Amino acid sequence: MFFTKHRQLFRWIIITASFAIISLILWNTYVFFQKFKAEERRKMETWSYAQSDFLNSFRNGLDGEVNNVTTFIITDSTSTTPMILVSPTGEISSFNNLDTLKIKHVERYLLKKKEQFKQENSPIPLSYFNNTTNKDEAIGTLYYGNSPLLNKLKYYPLALLLIIVLFAAVVYFFYRSSKIATQNKLWSGMAKETAHQIGTPLSSLIGWTEILKIEDTNPEYIKEIEKDIHRLQTITERFSKIGSIPTLEKADIISETQEAFDYLKSRSSKLVNFDIKLPEHPIYVNLNKQLYGWTIENLVKNAIDAMKGKGDLQLSISQLEQQVKITVTDTGKGISKNEFNTIFEPGYTTKKRGWGLGLSLAKRIVEDFHNGQIKVLNSEKGVGTTMQISLKTIL
Repeated sequence: MFFTKHRQLFRWIIITASFAIISLILWNTYVFFQKFKAEERRKMETWSYAQSDFLNSFRNGLDGEVNNVTTFIITDSTSTTPMILVSPTGEISSFNNLDTLKIKHVERYLLKKKEQFKQENSPIPLSYFNNTTNKDEAIGTLYYGNSPLLNKLKYYPLALLLIIVLFAAVVYFFYRSSKIATQNKLWSGMAKETAHQIGTPLSSLIGWTEILKIEDTNPEYIKEIEKDIHRLQTITERFSKIGSIPTLEKADIISETQEAFDYLKSRSSKLVNFDIKLPEHPIYVNLNKQLYGWTIENLVKNAIDAMKGKGDLQLSISQLEQQVKITVTDTGKGISKNEFNTIFEPGYTTKKRGWGLGLSLAKRIVEDFHNGQIKVLNSEKGVGTTMQISLKTIL
């Protein structure tokens, strides 16, 4: 109870703590990298001093036997750090820990590496003390790059950030999926409850209709009432099927489309010019009649709303090989191309009144239940929109 009440607070505490831990890890990694880099610098400076000392002993005719041994030990200790020694005249005199066996133009490769090393680390000048002139004379300049271990360590923070981002993405999508599943469960429960609640007055209406027949009421009135009762029964069946897998049966899509279209035509604005183009022969598909009729009604109602109750609306059906295409075209305000997919998302609506569920339900009915496809075939601002449903035909 306490956790539920302060859920938002706990969420921000966890997010803040996560950022603090990530920042601490990255800072420690940066500090460690800088220390390791400084250690490599000291090692290279020691190597350069050893080389200078060796050359000083050699050129001044001193007994450098001990210094030679020390120099060899220090040289062997730098077996991973790539380096290039450049003479005072600018020529490359030697290099170490660079694989040049597969390089065609070695000199060009070394010059390129030299510039790279210069960017990575400050060059170290080498010199020796000439006893004859009592002056320091330049030996050359040492250019060195980062060792393989240091390069790997350099990319460690990026790898860590990538792992953290991926982990955060997994947590986000898990949370989002869980939330969507909870919402779907809630909507399914509400739909089934709505169907149950409608059932009670519907049964009463059927009873009152039978009484009106006995009372010798105008048959035309009773016929219209029965149509609306049948409509309520259809709506009840639709809502009861939400959240469960509907049963599909072989049906003629021509007659089912005609029935849904005629019902809406008789109850829509007379300012809308309805036109329907259907093949003369039946086309059979695996269909749930109630849900398919709901889809057609959603598309037609959206088209009427887009035209603000005035314009031309056309529904047509065509067959192409093993597919049947149902298109609904209006002369409404149209939609932009970047909204072609957005309009099918739950909650998306351009109307002042509405929940934005019509097209998302239509998409679920067509694609999830009937293995078909629904899409915006084309649309142009101020001209109109054409919606298309594709279903597989059966023999």
